[in-house]
Amino acid sequence: MEEEQEQRRVLFAKYEMGRLLGKGTFAKVYYGKEIATGESVAIKIINKDQVLKRQGMMEQIKREISIMKLVRHPNIVELKEVMATKTKIFFIMEFVRGGELFSKVVKGKLKEDSARKYFQQLISAVDFCHSRGVSHRDLKPENLLVDENGDLKVSDFGLSALPEQSLQDGLLHTQCGTPAYVAPEVLRKKGYDGAKADIWSCGVILYVLLAGFLPFQDENLMNMYRKIFKSEFEFPPWFSPEARRLVSKLLVVDPNKRISIPAIMRTPWFRKNFNSPVAFKIDEVESQNIEEDTTALTTTSPKFFNAFEFISSMSSGFDLSSLFESKRKLRSMFTSRWSASEIITKLEGIGKEMNMKVKRTKDFKVNMLGKSEGRKGQIAVTAEVFEVSPEVAVVELCKSAGDTLEYNRLYEEQVRPALEEIVWSWHGDNHNNSVINKNGSNVNYVISDDNSS
Repeated sequence: MEEEQEQRRVLFAKYEMGRLLGKGTFAKVYYGKEIATGESVAIKIINKDQVLKRQGMMEQIKREISIMKLVRHPNIVELKEVMATKTKIFFIMEFVRGGELFSKVVKGKLKEDSARKYFQQLISAVDFCHSRGVSHRDLKPENLLVDENGDLKVSDFGLSALPEQSLQDGLLHTQCGTPAYVAPEVLRKKGYDGAKADIWSCGVILYVLLAGFLPFQDENLMNMYRKIFKSEFEFPPWFSPEARRLVSKLLVVDPNKRISIPAIMRTPWFRKNFNSPVAFKIDEVESQNIEEDTTALTTTSPKFFNAFEFISSMSSGFDLSSLFESKRKLRSMFTSRWSASEIITKLEGIGKEMNMKVKRTKDFKVNMLGKSEGRKGQIAVTAEVFEVSPEVAVVELCKSAGDTLEYNRLYEEQVRPALEEIVWSWHGDNHNNSVINKNGSNVNYVISDDNSS
């Protein structure tokens, strides 16, 4: 009865829920449609009460949200939005029509060209994840979806790890994943490099796509582990010599001798008909050609930041900002007792000291653009000054464009220390002790009472 009621629900006057697609221990997934556009989505509903009863589960959900917004790529399922009521969390995700790659594999082996295409897309997605510091840790055909165009989409980042989860030895120590696809170093419980463990899993997947069955299988789990520890498997006769060579380099027990992703991409077998996807669309900077501008301001005072706005932005009473970042870009705010003109002059000086192109605008903003190309283009920072009272100003710092991880380093190592002289108090700082914001997620969030959906 509850499921029937849920299927008829309209969430936040924005999404219409449909049939149940699947369910797990803590979540149910429904088909849905965005009412305004008619776009199909998948709606994952997590019960907060059940999650809070299990230690560490809420942190895992926070991390999953963070990671899914960090790894936006054509071959990764997109997390579009996160919403919440008092009792539930809603993940609004890209709906992938074609189902699991596993359903294709259970029918038998794939043709080599088809297997190559899926493997190329898998490696492209995994390479992008690793470039963002993310290890998936549960790669298998059941977690690889295929869309209506026949393109692969990596899903289920629930077990994924970020660099800060590593211990002092720089390695991960949580044993997780699906035994048949897990790297031997993970099973040994002695610490492992998550990225190298992912490459082993990719090797098992490639074998399965080409063979139609697992390389390591046995009814006795310990016997299967023994085969994995020795990389003991056989090639079917239909494997091409090039495919054999690549799989042999992927399924290497010693992670330090295992082939790397750049080396995989250089192999002739992989390069055949390979088209590298564009991983992201770079946000445009307000002005891509920011030049130094020393023109005097024609506006004599900054915009007024009224008390209600200030309290609302700083309040943490009924706010999920510690869990889901706001619709705005990555930002930090502080109050200052300096005058607006003094703050603007200070910000200009900081930008120039960091060797950035600096432009002051007429509305008490300073735009700063990095001179060097980063992974997602040039870093752009916007600083805006608001007046709360004649004695107090509020300054908002916002990443306008560029790579979030590079921005975080710039902010922590240069911007924040340089601002120390003029800061009275930091408020709503997205960088403070938040797994989500620290890793650059940009998730929309909606807060509501349960009866509002």
